[in-house]
Amino acid sequence: MERGVMLHSGGLLDPSGLLVGAGPWALAVVAAMVFIETGMLFPFLPGDSLIFTAALLSTQLGLPLWAVIGTVAVAAILGDSVGYWIGHRFGRRLFKPDARILKLRYLERADAFFAKYGPHSLVLARFVPVVRTFIPPVVGASRMHYVRFFVWNAIGGVAWALVLGLAGFFLGRIPVIADNVELIAVGIVVVSVIPIAVAFFRERRRHHAEQPLSASEERPSDV
Repeated sequence: MERGVMLHSGGLLDPSGLLVGAGPWALAVVAAMVFIETGMLFPFLPGDSLIFTAALLSTQLGLPLWAVIGTVAVAAILGDSVGYWIGHRFGRRLFKPDARILKLRYLERADAFFAKYGPHSLVLARFVPVVRTFIPPVVGASRMHYVRFFVWNAIGGVAWALVLGLAGFFLGRIPVIADNVELIAVGIVVVSVIPIAVAFFRERRRHHAEQPLSASEERPSDV
């Protein structure tokens, strides 16, 4: 098979199989997934690995690199815009502690990210799974003016598309990468999740450290 790419089931964890299986609709699949991840507040899609793989396989798929990058950028900007208006309209009422997808802790994590980095978070969050999904509604709920949001949103969307698109295209010319697309895609997911895992364990440690002493520890000893 061309460039040694091995195709399997075409599931979400196999971006190469998914894209090649989509045939002439490959670009539409990329656009839909990028949009759904933020516009529909669904964080469990392989955004990074899908974009990287689409650029890597752009020649095989018959897609110009500029079309892949442009499509990703537009879908990302539109998705974040929808997320912004969802947050602007409904605020934090959509998020519940026991929700299956719109968990309150996801919102709190994105809220902390926005509080730390301000409008720059719209650029930085693009490279952090889950956080990039919930930053737009957080910003929308904060009542940041849409024009200001749109500027940072556009910068972030274009930067994300360029970095992953160019990386996939040029690294794809290295045989060991071209012959192991699936492993590279899994590696991207793992690397992307590392910051989330680190933040999760730090939060757990902080939470345990702030727990009040038990009754036995608080009771003074009899001397």
